[in-house]
Amino acid sequence: MSAKNFFSSDQQAAIKQSIANAELNTSGEIRVHIDDKCKGDVLDAAANMFHELKMDKTELRNGVLFYLAVTDHKFAILGDKEINEKVPADFWDHIKEVMLSHFKKQEFTEGLCKGIEMAGEKLKTNFPLLSNDTNELTNDVSFGK
Repeated sequence: MSAKNFFSSDQQAAIKQSIANAELNTSGEIRVHIDDKCKGDVLDAAANMFHELKMDKTELRNGVLFYLAVTDHKFAILGDKEINEKVPADFWDHIKEVMLSHFKKQEFTEGLCKGIEMAGEKLKTNFPLLSNDTNELTNDVSFGK
């Protein structure tokens, strides 16, 4: 199954809505990227995509990327500099564990949406919505090859 077809259009809409909901009360930015395959280390692939999606260019450096490689069954969560300085060292691992518990039951949309919600709560705590906030990055799910 290809990345583009892994989630149905309704599931993609649910993920996009989860991102919008998570960003309601924060200046943080969340993106989801789905690849078919991930050659090499998943964190390296996520970091490359983070840069390609210009997530390292947000004003407050508080973006979070959920990266999935569906054929290889790999995923990573990558936070930018400022959010990483504010969360506990095991924060992303905890979210990954929660997501993985859903993934093992083939609940991919639910797991991803739960991870997005958890990241959004932490972003809201550390980066509350500013009066002049703009949505710097699209909430659409992006796809690789």
